[in-house]
Amino acid sequence: MGTTVTHAHPLHVDVEVPCLCCLAPQPFHFTALSDQVVCAQCVHHIGAEKSERRDAEHVKLWAARWAVSESAHEEYIAETEALLVARDIDLTALRAQVTELSAVVEGQFADGIDGVRALLQNDLVKRAERNTELARRQIDWAMGGLWRIAGLHHDDPAQPAKCSCGRTAGSCAESSAIDALRQALGDWEKKNVLLLQGGRRHGLPADHPAVLNQRIR
Repeated sequence: MGTTVTHAHPLHVDVEVPCLCCLAPQPFHFTALSDQVVCAQCVHHIGAEKSERRDAEHVKLWAARWAVSESAHEEYIAETEALLVARDIDLTALRAQVTELSAVVEGQFADGIDGVRALLQNDLVKRAERNTELARRQIDWAMGGLWRIAGLHHDDPAQPAKCSCGRTAGSCAESSAIDALRQALGDWEKKNVLLLQGGRRHGLPADHPAVLNQRIR
């Protein structure tokens, strides 16, 4: 009685394993552990009398596989070379752009102060300056409003537990809301007082003491 040869491959699923005859990876769908691990092309090779035919077909099979692998390798080499050529073209173009921009910058500065001044006075720069000035005025307007609120709601030195508005410090919503901004407000006020004293444009409200004192002078 012959010994049954079994395999250890999964059952009832599509797998790709080496054929025991041609040794090439082949698709299988095993339904029993006793199924032969021999591909459809090699089934007719079984038997000593068929060894010559088997060897010839195996050589043909591996030659075909080698040809496919060689073709894929050649395609990979061609794609890699094409990418390298494209990279060299891009690098050449980038170097040309850098050279062109360098020449432009050198030309602008070679024109001296007048050339630089003309560059700064273009429409884009003017628009940015207008937007910056508008933003600065909006900040000054908002800080001026906070300054007035802070003047009405702050700690009362005479009564430490109370806000200057008369409510207890903990119950004054306005004072609590502005507490986190008092440092920034103080910095803004000092900066604008210096601008005022230097005769420059400032953002202090018209009723600020520093503005009133300046008018008296």
